[in-house]
Formats: sequence, structure tokens, C-alpha cells
Amino acid sequence: MFALPLTDRAELRPLEPWLAEEFLANLDRAREHISPWVSPSFVATDLAEARAVLRRYADRRAQDAGGIWGIWLEGTLVGGVLFVSFDAALGVCEAGCWLEPGAEGNGLITRAAERIVGWAVGERGIQRVEWRTNADNARSINVAKRLGMTRDGTLRQAYPREGRRIDIEVWSVLADEWRAREARSDAGGAGSAS
Repeated sequence: MFALPLTDRAELRPLEPWLAEEFLANLDRAREHISPWVSPSFVATDLAEARAVLRRYADRRAQDAGGIWGIWLEGTLVGGVLFVSFDAALGVCEAGCWLEPGAEGNGLITRAAERIVGWAVGERGIQRVEWRTNADNARSINVAKRLGMTRDGTLRQAYPREGRRIDIEVWSVLADEWRAREARSDAGGAGSAS
């Protein structure tokens, strides 16, 4: 199993079905905080559901259609990043994230997202990485901005949520934009996670 350092106290690792108990504990700590922003099918409420969520992403990974990675801070799973969708043939994927409140403010999501976006563009030849978020989710929109993404537009009333319909903002970064961002970062300029 691999672990990629994000900071001196945090690392990114695959989040696999055998880690369902740890994933459920993370969701229990994060539930109220993330429920307004993520798909209800993601926020498992028991061990069987947690295992099912992780199996869905393991199946997607096996089919080259997605994946999920956890962020461990000082040995505790606190959130993660994922490819909601991944289509190497079309060169398009959608990235997403979740994080429990106690881990916010450390730049963990930005750093983790940089890792998976960099891999998708650099290793897999992805040409367009999307970030879709509830238009009211300022924290997620700020991550998209820190990743150098451009706001493509708003899908008005695109998704039903608690008796109403919500707007979804679509952000994206193209492969050439990502490579330019990485080149600036390597040169010591903009683009490093804060």
C-alpha cells in the first residue's frame, strides 16, 4: 500500500472497502458538516452502507471509472478526495472531496486534490478535470479557485435536495492550464497549497 505525504502530519492513501469501520467513524464525525454538500448516498449511516460506498469506488477504480483516497491526519482518517467519474477515453474526469470540521484550515484538501489532479493529467492524459459543487458551498468553491480552476457556469436547479432544487456550479481546469500551474509552482511561483 502506498502513502503520499501531504504535510509532516498528514498523508494520502487509498481508501478501500476493508477500511469501512474507519470510514464510518470519519463520516460520523463529519456527518452534519458534509451532509448539505455531498450526495446522500455517500454519507453512510452504518457499517454495511460504509462498506457499500467504498465497494462502489473500488469497483469504479477497477473499471478505470473513478476512485477514492483518504486523508489521514496524525493517523486518523479525517476526509478524502475522489474521482466521482473518470473517463480516460474522453479525457474527462470529475474530482470531489469531503473533510471533517476539525481538520479544516490545514490545506489538506487542496494538497490532496493537487495529487490526484496531477496524476490524472500527467499519468493518464486527462484533458479536463471538473469540480462540481453546490453553488452555496463557499469552501468547495475556494478549493476550485486554489486549484486554478475556471468557473464554467451554473447548472440552475440541477439537483433535488430537501424539497427544493439546488444550483450546481461547474469549475474546471484543462491539462495545459494544469501543466502551466505546475511549471509556475516548480519555479517557486503561484500554485502551491496554502
